Amino acid sequence: MNRTQVAIIGAGPSGLMLAQLLQGRGVDCVLIEQRSRSYVEARIRAGLLEQGTVDLLAQAGVSARLAREGLVHDGLELAFAGRVHRIDLKALAGATMTVYGQTEITKDLGDARAASDGRTYYQCDNVALSGLDSARPHVTFTHQGAAQDLECDFVAGCDGFHGVSRRSIPAASMRIHERVYPFGWLGVLAETPPVADELIYANHSRGFALCSMRSRTRSRHYVQCTPTDKVEEWSDARFWDELRARLPEDYANRLITGPSIEKSIAPLRSFVAEPMRFGRLFLVGDAAHIVPPTGAKGLNLAAADVRVLHQALGDFYSSGKESLLEQYSSRALARVWKATRFSWWFTTLTHRFSDDSFAHRLQLAELEYLSESAAAATAFAENYVGLKFS
Repeated sequence: MNRTQVAIIGAGPSGLMLAQLLQGRGVDCVLIEQRSRSYVEARIRAGLLEQGTVDLLAQAGVSARLAREGLVHDGLELAFAGRVHRIDLKALAGATMTVYGQTEITKDLGDARAASDGRTYYQCDNVALSGLDSARPHVTFTHQGAAQDLECDFVAGCDGFHGVSRRSIPAASMRIHERVYPFGWLGVLAETPPVADELIYANHSRGFALCSMRSRTRSRHYVQCTPTDKVEEWSDARFWDELRARLPEDYANRLITGPSIEKSIAPLRSFVAEPMRFGRLFLVGDAAHIVPPTGAKGLNLAAADVRVLHQALGDFYSSGKESLLEQYSSRALARVWKATRFSWWFTTLTHRFSDDSFAHRLQLAELEYLSESAAAATAFAENYVGLKFS
């Protein structure tokens, strides 16, 4: 039987980041991942980082390439009713956002893990958790055809919405809160320069649109679509025409199109499972909560969970005290719910829910207010860049 102090389920960015931080504090951990490393690193996900996430990556010792290649944004632009209003995040909230793709973060963390002496098992089957409410939980799995039994002190469930960690908690011990939105995002990645230097969020009668980027030569764009749309129904030409139709004329004229190198549809939902702890299992990131991508909170919330959990585990192994472990769920959920509220609000402000003209006029009125009120703009900026940690 193998043994470790912390078993981490999932080798995505949150699992890898937690392992890197714990290793820096002398805590032994083992990573267990269902997919291959190449599959995990190829997943196209978020790319906008709060300063708190950037700082945590620096603490983990994996920020050198991010510092060279990341694009720092001082603001963003809101497009509505044929006009554009810029929100100056740095002036209003004293913080910036950094564009650096989740795929790159995962590669950086994966390289750091591979260079260490830490144990990582990729392509694991039949992963199961047991004894979670005991002093010695077990993780069993099959790796390269051989059955494995790993004993540990704690389990960190970093394996996402569909992972085994949350499913291992008895239904009676968890409460689920969920809101499913009546639309999705069709996203296209292309080797084309961004439309603008900063992100553009567009509220349009045809539906929401977002112009983003991964670098100065690679763009990432989205349009709101129906939940029944299929990727194969959207040719590149159709996508570019629809994006152009939803942008103000000046930006539409600047749009440079090209072949897509990735195209996918993501459904939108808000989801929170609480508490984020059962016995010696701690849920992290998407295993416990999902937010619409509108507010750029998904990866940043996962990083915030990692921040709280690694502090709690580090304190336990250095002092033997369990107080921070006991507080993990309440501390993490306090931030999760605030970010869930902001993501829900920003989604309702920018997306078309129906043909109800009254609802659309209310959206425009609120966007006008946001562009005219320093107080409203400040509240928006504070939430967008990430609330301060307590």
